[in-house]
Order: sequence, then structure tokens, then C-alpha cells
Amino acid sequence: MALWFVFALMTAAAIFAVLWPLGRARSDAGGTEAAVYKDQLAEVGRDAAAGLIGSPEAEAARVEISRRLLAADDTERNIPVRTSPIFRRAVAVIALIGLPLMAVAFYLPLGSPRMPDFPLAERTRAPSASEPLDNLVAQVQAHLEKNPTDGRGWSVLAPVLAKLGRFDDAVTAFRNAITYNGDNAARRADLGEAMSAAAKGVITAEAKTEFERAVALDADEVKARYFLGVAAEQDGRAAEAASIWRAMLAKAPPDAPWRPLVQAALVRVGGPSLPALSDDTMASVQGMSADDRSAMVKGMVDRLATRLKQDGNDVEGWLRLVRAYMVLGDRDKAKSALTDARQAVGSDAGKLQQLNEGLKSFGLGG
Repeated sequence: MALWFVFALMTAAAIFAVLWPLGRARSDAGGTEAAVYKDQLAEVGRDAAAGLIGSPEAEAARVEISRRLLAADDTERNIPVRTSPIFRRAVAVIALIGLPLMAVAFYLPLGSPRMPDFPLAERTRAPSASEPLDNLVAQVQAHLEKNPTDGRGWSVLAPVLAKLGRFDDAVTAFRNAITYNGDNAARRADLGEAMSAAAKGVITAEAKTEFERAVALDADEVKARYFLGVAAEQDGRAAEAASIWRAMLAKAPPDAPWRPLVQAALVRVGGPSLPALSDDTMASVQGMSADDRSAMVKGMVDRLATRLKQDGNDVEGWLRLVRAYMVLGDRDKAKSALTDARQAVGSDAGKLQQLNEGLKSFGLGG
């Protein structure tokens, strides 16, 4: 009701704005400025005849009033001819009846008079951050319904669906992307990942097959190799998982963004980890940037290597050094350290056996 009341007030204001000039036109129709000046001229003539003013003053007054009369006459000639009463009545009728009818005619097709009030809870609800993304997805899906063979569209849609947590839909989209946009290792790996996510993180046989296809297409496909390690871990084959991940670290560049993930996975299955840091050292690295921490760890490893070259009888030290090089992804240095360790303790059969036992899980061979 309040909305309709506001509309009624607005309509009344519009009608009043139209009718007000028409009403004033009728009330002002009785006189003009020129008529006033003519009366003043007549009055000056009467005052002069009665001797109330002198002849010079009367003449001066006549000149001034005549000047103003001419100016007023010129102005009134430029004023449009007043409309007739019949026209004004027609305009009034249009304003009183036509304006409301036009307003209703515009509102009914554009407005929603039958829509219920929007609930207060919905008005105050903050919009979801994913709403714009949902709208984009809906647009792409509408396009793909009309163009189901648009491989590029499926390639764009699939990762977005995965990001939104719609993994079953993402699996379908990735399959269509492969069908209509071509097969490659990355798409196979993405498909396997979506299948695993739909299965709550379990690497199903179907997902594993996709990862194996990805590796067959590209032996260095990182995502597929990592998840094949996860599959081995979930099947209870920790040694196989560790072997896969160690091979990845050995070939990876030092600044590979996925290196920490694989290192953590390797530690999880009992693979090599960095030497444990003391509480004081841990406290000192708090607040360091990732580059500073990496530099500090490499410095510790270098100092350990220097110490072992001076005193090579520390078997545990050699194991920590080889383990550190493996975690840092420097397989060549790990092998070199292993050779140095065996030379250093080779004269002591007990220490050599201890070293060999400790190196069994490192996957260096020899």
C-alpha cells in the first residue's frame, strides 16, 4: 500500500505542474504593462491641465513614460498568442486522465505489481563471493547447451566447476574437453584429479587410469606423477610412493613451486627429511621469508658437509647430509656424499654396515 501511495503522490505532483501555468494564464489575462503606461500618460495630462505640475515637468514625464510604453509594447509583441479556453481545457483533461493512464501503461509491463515483498533476511544477506562466478558458469553452460561441441568452452568451464566444488560436473566437462578439444597429459591429469576429488580424495581405479594415461603422454607430468604416488600410498605401498616422489624431486628445479608438497608427502611415508632443528634454531627462523629460511637451511647443510670432510667418522652425520641433499632435490650431491661417507668409514666394518642400513630407504642404489 505504501508504494501505491507514493505513486499517487508523484502522479498528483505531475498533474499540478501541468495545470498550474494554465490557471495562471486565465488570472493574468486582465491587463498588460502597456496599458499601465497609457493610464500614466493620461494622468500626467490631467495634472498639467489642473496646474498641479509645470509644463516642463509634464513634458519630461510624458517623454519618459512614452519611452517605457514603446519598450513595453515591443516586449508584448514577442509574447506568444494566448491559448484559447478550449485548448486549455483539453490540456487539463489530458493531464488529469492521460498522465495516470500512461503511468499505469508503462508500469504494468515493466514492473512487478503481483510480486510479494522481498524478505528482510534476504535484503540484509551479504552477496556470496562466488555469485559472479556462478553467473558466469550459467552463461557458459547456456552457450554449451546450444554448442555442445565447443571444446574451448568445455576447457574453460571444467576448472571453474572444480574450483566451485562441483566435481561431478567438472568430470563431465573435462571429458568433453578431451573429446572436443583434443587429448593431452594435462587434461588427463585434471580429469583424474576431479575424479579423486569427487571420491573425497580417494584415488579410484578410474582416476588412476587417467593419471597413467597422462604419464604415458608426458613422462614429466607433475600432477599425474604426484597422484600416482598418492595412489601407491593409499594402497599401502609406501616404498613405491617414496620412490615416485624421490624421482620427482631429483628432476625438479630448486624453485619448483610444488617441491614442498612432494617433500611433505615423502616425509609422510617415512622418506628422508631434513635434519631436525633445535628449539633455539626454530625460534630464530620465525618471521623469516621463505627465501631466507631456504638460505639458512642450505648454509646448515654446507657447514655439516665441511665438518664431515674434516671428521668423517660420524655415521649419523653422513646420513643427515645425504638425507638433506635428497630433500633439497640435489641427487648428484647426495650420491657424492654417499661416496665420501663410504670412503670415510670404509675401514670400520661396523660403521660401514650402519651406514648401508641407514641408506636403504634413500633409493640411491649401489
